Amino acid sequence: MATIEKISVALPTDMLELVKKAVESGDYATTSEVIREALREWKGRRETREEAISEVRKLWQEGIDSGGWRPFDAEEIKREGRRRLEQSKTRKSQKGR
Repeated sequence: MATIEKISVALPTDMLELVKKAVESGDYATTSEVIREALREWKGRRETREEAISEVRKLWQEGIDSGGWRPFDAEEIKREGRRRLEQSKTRKSQKGR
């Protein structure tokens, strides 16, 4: 089992009241349990955040490594999308015959 060390934590009144209410309601046996759970969740969020940052960095690098960029024409992209949509509709209607 992990070594447990006691520390003192100062909380604003509103937070302290929330902790006390959680114990009084029976959700937790002690104030320490409330704080430990809060710290576990905080740790999990930090780990998730670090994983997300790593993923963004990886994707960013993949984008850089994929080669140069070229300017895009939004109207041309729309025309191409409409053309593909029409092709898809045509194929579907031909299959239905």
